[in-house]
Amino acid sequence: MDDIARWLADGAPHHSVGALFDAFCREIVRSGLPLWRASLGLEVLHPEVSGWQHVWTDESLSVAASDRATAPTSQSYLNSPTRIVDDTEQPFRRRLDKPCPDMPLLEELRLSGATDYVMYPLPFLDRTRTAVISFATRLPKGFDPVSLDGLEFAAKLLSPYLERHVLRRIAIDLLDTYVGPHTGQRIIEGRVDRGAVELIEAAIWFADLRGFTLLSERSAIPDVLAHLNTWFGTIGEVVEAHGGEVLKFMGDAVLAIFPTSAEHNRETACQKALAAAQEMCLRSEAENAQRRSLDTPPVVHGLALHFGEVAYGNVGASHRLDFTVIGPAVNRASRLLDLAKRLDREVLVSHALAREVDQPLIDLGRYRLRDVKQRQRVFTLPALGDVQTS
Repeated sequence: MDDIARWLADGAPHHSVGALFDAFCREIVRSGLPLWRASLGLEVLHPEVSGWQHVWTDESLSVAASDRATAPTSQSYLNSPTRIVDDTEQPFRRRLDKPCPDMPLLEELRLSGATDYVMYPLPFLDRTRTAVISFATRLPKGFDPVSLDGLEFAAKLLSPYLERHVLRRIAIDLLDTYVGPHTGQRIIEGRVDRGAVELIEAAIWFADLRGFTLLSERSAIPDVLAHLNTWFGTIGEVVEAHGGEVLKFMGDAVLAIFPTSAEHNRETACQKALAAAQEMCLRSEAENAQRRSLDTPPVVHGLALHFGEVAYGNVGASHRLDFTVIGPAVNRASRLLDLAKRLDREVLVSHALAREVDQPLIDLGRYRLRDVKQRQRVFTLPALGDVQTS
């Protein structure tokens, strides 16, 4: 095992869990241990994925994700060695010399020629999530005590390298989930100084639900949450599909941006924001048609699109930061959303964004926005039968 320890420190591929685990299993075989199959179960912290299962068999590797919604209660988990190891935090071993009706996985391995199976908990510092490794052999007599000792020690040597990957994966997933992938990347790169911002240009997307207060007063909280999550889910899908990023959910409102970049100039960013708004309206109408058929209230929203320079970075208290966008352009987008409600319009587009796109829009004239000195020219999306003007 000294050779494996040195290999892990000096020669192992550490760029991914898959590459590391595959190479580790090959090293185990090269060391003379009778390994036929190995599996690695690592739980992560992601709203949709419970964890990853890496399975190595005869020098081939497969990887599968577990669905968070069903993994803890699935029969494959409840009737598995993993559950036993999770519950006891002790190794599990079974000779496969007779049928295993209580554990379908072991029966499947037995029918494939496995004679012995052992699973070890990985000694992660964080014991709150699943981290296990298992080994199976086809050797007629199974694992002998020397082999078991070697496999357990090798697992302990591998453990800290795996935990490093898991912790990084959890950090990235949490940042992606709570602040978005682009913002999360900036944070993990070390941009955490309060007041540290960069000036960027972006199309700003502000949306909110109408009648949400009344809905909240008249409906049970679970129904309100379901309603809100469905709407937020649609927005998230639409914004991300068009290259934008949701920065925050605020009550029943959403703030998203479509920033300019080396690949996306002003026109491209604005076109993407406008295309997202159009798709959002189409999807809302389709969902409302279904809701009407079920005799349930429609989902009515307001949406404001603006373009301008914003300060993108950290604001907040010394120990509680918010990575967001601020500036006059954000304020105007918010005021434009207020105007959309007063005019009973689903979508309003500022002149600053409208002039960057080549799509005809309906000119609604000039209106005063709260706390903005000059009247602003505003537009909306053309509906069927509208006369389109630039």
